Amino acid sequence: MNRAPTAGAAGPGAAFAVAGGRPLHGTLRVPGDKSLSHRALIVGALARGVSRVGGLSDGDDVARTAAALRALGATIETDTGDGAVVRGGPDHLHSPGRPLDLGNSGTSMRLLAGVVAGWPWKVVLGGDASLSARPMDRIAEPLEQMGATVTGEGAHRLPPLTVSGGALRGIDYTPPVASAQVKSCVLLAGLRASGETVVREPVPTRVHTEELLERAGAQLRTGDGPEGHVVRVRASELAPIALDIPGDPSQAAFWLVAACVVPGSEVTVTRVYTGPARRGAIDVLARMGAQLEEVPRQGPDDLAATADVTARASRLVGTEVRAEEITGLDEVPALAVAAACAEGTTVFFDVGELRVKESDRLAAVAALVRAFGAGAEVSGDDLVVEGAARLAPAVFDAGMDHRIAMAAAVAGLAAPRRDAPSVVTGWESVATSYPGFARDLAALTEKPAR
Repeated sequence: MNRAPTAGAAGPGAAFAVAGGRPLHGTLRVPGDKSLSHRALIVGALARGVSRVGGLSDGDDVARTAAALRALGATIETDTGDGAVVRGGPDHLHSPGRPLDLGNSGTSMRLLAGVVAGWPWKVVLGGDASLSARPMDRIAEPLEQMGATVTGEGAHRLPPLTVSGGALRGIDYTPPVASAQVKSCVLLAGLRASGETVVREPVPTRVHTEELLERAGAQLRTGDGPEGHVVRVRASELAPIALDIPGDPSQAAFWLVAACVVPGSEVTVTRVYTGPARRGAIDVLARMGAQLEEVPRQGPDDLAATADVTARASRLVGTEVRAEEITGLDEVPALAVAAACAEGTTVFFDVGELRVKESDRLAAVAALVRAFGAGAEVSGDDLVVEGAARLAPAVFDAGMDHRIAMAAAVAGLAAPRRDAPSVVTGWESVATSYPGFARDLAALTEKPAR
């Protein structure tokens, strides 16, 4: 259903109309996990030999990582369908000779900064206007402790970033804010640092970097104890990997929520990653009363935790959601739509980090919920959503934020006046992570009930 990454996005000014009230029925596979896709391509580029990666995300963010790795000397060729063959290793890599354009992808910038910091190069990493407003001081500070020089605009090191690396030394680092991207940046730099690099996480984040580095044979140890999640890595030569990337749980969340809130719906999302720190949305929906069913699946090149997940129309009730349940907070927009359709109040605690996503996502989620007829307010770093008996159609500007756009589409599905469709503007942003969303929505709403 998905393609191998190719650069490019939809043209400007796109709007998307959504007719509410039509049940969703069917089975689909969402794009490969975006976080894993970035990391699998990077590990393949660093590994000496040929890696094969299937199930890659077809969004523009992952395409930017692929293009940057090609500029650094790796060979990435399209395989069948949604796969790629990656040829890499120290003998292939070199200074890119030009700035790396990472579009809207903060993940690409933070991870690749860690990669290039390990080499004696001067590399400029830039992106679009949105990415250029996102702070990069969280990666600049540990990289400088390791011996790199990182410059950006102002105290928050806004992009473009210039990274001058080489001759790194290991550090013992505790990120001030839970972030899988910061952890990954430091670990990737640690692959070429002298001594041991240690990252300590009081609040554990996504473990995809550890999973893939272990698969590639890195000198890496992990442990969990009273101080949280601790990862230790030493300079390592990586071996090629073979991996079939499972479906992205943050994309699956939109369909699971849609099935729950649109009467008469039943949707199965196949091969979803349900591993540590990524199943938060599923667990929150279950706590809200969602009718969910998981069937574990695992092939020879899968990560351990993969499942087919089915959701059915459900009576939802409000709940309390802690930030640590939704690592990365990517599923909050979808869950806020579920909360808008639930009975009672849902509170998302400590989600202030949403302010520094592709947009001020905290304000955008609250505005989305209110636009479709439910109640929402921001109280400090908390988001409070008051459920409505029924959502109303709306015209909503997603502010060029892909997750806000898709969440607004799901809210439109739950607003049942077919003679007054909802309209989401800024829809072209969806190409960042899920170019086929509209196609999949059409397939699910056109299928008759069984």
